[in-house]
Amino acid sequence: MDQYCVMGNPVEHSKSPWIHARFAELTGQRLHYGKRLIALDGFAAAVRAFQAEGGKGCNITVPFKFEALALARHESARAALAGASNTLSFEADGIHADNTDGVGLVRDIEHNAGVALAGRDILLIGAGGAAAGVLGPLLEAKPRRISIANRTQARAVDLARRHAALAALQKTELRTPELQGLGGSFDVVINATASSLSGSAVPVPASVLKPGALAYDMMYGPAAQGFMSWAREHGAQPRDGLGMLVEQAAEAFMIWRGARPPSAQVLAELRAMLG
Repeated sequence: MDQYCVMGNPVEHSKSPWIHARFAELTGQRLHYGKRLIALDGFAAAVRAFQAEGGKGCNITVPFKFEALALARHESARAALAGASNTLSFEADGIHADNTDGVGLVRDIEHNAGVALAGRDILLIGAGGAAAGVLGPLLEAKPRRISIANRTQARAVDLARRHAALAALQKTELRTPELQGLGGSFDVVINATASSLSGSAVPVPASVLKPGALAYDMMYGPAAQGFMSWAREHGAQPRDGLGMLVEQAAEAFMIWRGARPPSAQVLAELRAMLG
C-alpha cells in the first residue's frame, strides 16, 4: 500500500490523516496516510528516511515549508513564487515540490463560500510564509486590488516585489500600506498572521470591513473564534480556514493520485465531526 504522511512540529492536532483516508475511500484509492512529529533540526533526514521506506509523498506544515522547497530537485511555479512548499512528491528523478495552500484558499472562498474574487478589493494581513503561499493564486483570481499589511512593512514590500510581474499580468493593483493607521475598506479580509494562534487582538480596525465583507482566518477551530467573533460583531461574514485545509489537501491528493476527491462533501463531514 502506498505510503504518505504529514510532517510538522507540532503535528498531533493534524486532521490531514482523516481527510486523506476519506479521500481515498471515496475515490477507490489504496493508500495509507500518517503523521510524523519531526525534530526541529531533523527535517531533511526525516524526509530522506521516509523516502527510503518507500514513501510516495508528504505534506509539510509549520515550521518546515521553507526547508521543504530547499530540499527539492524540482519545484512548481507556484512553489517557487511562494518560496515555500507544503507538498512533496518522490519521483524517479528526485523530489518534486509544490504549494497547494493558495489554490486551497481560493477554491474555498470561491466554491465553498460562494464569493467571487474577480474585481474585488482584498486585504491580506501578514507577509510571512502563510501570506506568501497564497498571494500568487489570489492574484490569479483577478481581483481589482490587493493590499498587503504587515507589522514590518519592509516584508510586505518584499513580498509584493516578488509578485509584481504576476500582478501586472493580471492587471491587479498591489499595495503595501502601513499596518498602523490602515485606511480604506475591503470586500475580503484575510488574516494570514499568527494573531489567532497566540490569542492576540485582531491587528486591524473594524473599518477595513465593508458591510457584508468576507472575513477569513486561515486558522480553524478554537484558534479562529476570536477573529470570527470580531468579524460577526462588525457585520462581516466570518469564515475559518477549515475549508482551505480540505481544499489544499484535495489538490495534493490530485497531484499524487491523479484523482480529484469530492472535497465539498469531505469538508461538510469534517465540520459535522468537529461540531
